[in-house]
Order: sequence, then C-alpha cells, then structure tokens
Amino acid sequence: MPTIAWEDPFCGEGANCFRLGTDADGNAYISVVGDEETHLTDSREALRALILGIKAGKADHLL
Repeated sequence: MPTIAWEDPFCGEGANCFRLGTDADGNAYISVVGDEETHLTDSREALRALILGIKAGKADHLL
C-alpha cells in the first residue's frame, strides 16, 4: 500500500466529510473521513478537475 499524505478533512453541510490525499507517484486519493483504507484513486489532474468543478458549482449536489 502506498504512503498517502492526507490533508485536513473537508466537511460540507450536514457533516458530509471527506479527505483528499496524494502519494509520491502522482496519484490522488479521496475517502470518507474515518475510512481512509477505502478510497478512490486517480491522477492529481483528475482530482484537481473534480475540485474545480465543485467550486464552480457544477457538482454541488455531491456535497
């Protein structure tokens, strides 16, 4: 298992909390807070695009 550097949790309305992380190989991770062992993995570019979409209001229903 890779070493993942997790960022501080982000919590939206209603306590929907998740964490973002990265590893040394350029992969990005997202997981529900408290269950970091179960996570989705993708490239940093894909995670960045997801975050920018959420911030732009294109995916606010996810939060």
